[in-house]
Amino acid sequence: MISALIPMFMLCVATVGTPGPANMAIMAAAARFGLRPVWPFVFGVILGKQAIIWPIGLGLLQVADAAPAVFLAMKIASAGYMLYLAWKIAGMSLVVGDAGTAAPGFAAGLIVHPLNPKAWALVTFVFSGLMPDMGSAFWTTAVGAVIILGVQLVLQPLWGVVGFEVAKRLKGRAERVFFILLAVLMLVSIAWAFWGAGG
Repeated sequence: MISALIPMFMLCVATVGTPGPANMAIMAAAARFGLRPVWPFVFGVILGKQAIIWPIGLGLLQVADAAPAVFLAMKIASAGYMLYLAWKIAGMSLVVGDAGTAAPGFAAGLIVHPLNPKAWALVTFVFSGLMPDMGSAFWTTAVGAVIILGVQLVLQPLWGVVGFEVAKRLKGRAERVFFILLAVLMLVSIAWAFWGAGG
């Protein structure tokens, strides 16, 4: 049974470990505010994926087949939110400690994955083809949820560390280019989720 989980685990590592809207948001927040203030946001992002995993694992895909217009509307709304995040990231600066700006918190992190088309594409693919049957929908979903959570706990904080370390070395024009690049990567990942992965 463990060997049957290896392809699913490898896909999770590949997707969580590569640029996407959530990872770019974590990286940008850590670059802007530092590591310690954004940990609540990071863990909100990690736990927020469970809000996708459980409904899909327990049968949301069947509902989607019955009401495609509702899911198209959700997809468009999700893309709109991610475009807004990309716009905010493009306008960020590294003036840490601005009294008028606070780091995003746990609640802000919770909604990132439910509105992230890449996350929906990953979880849908996992439960529609890669996840082996564990005896019931509940246990299949639970095992998948734990594996994805474990991968996230290891890899997603690293995006914050990378953002923080890169930010310490940037000044002037390089700072502007850095945040614009993060915004562009987020836009590319949104496009991939919509068209490249069919998600």
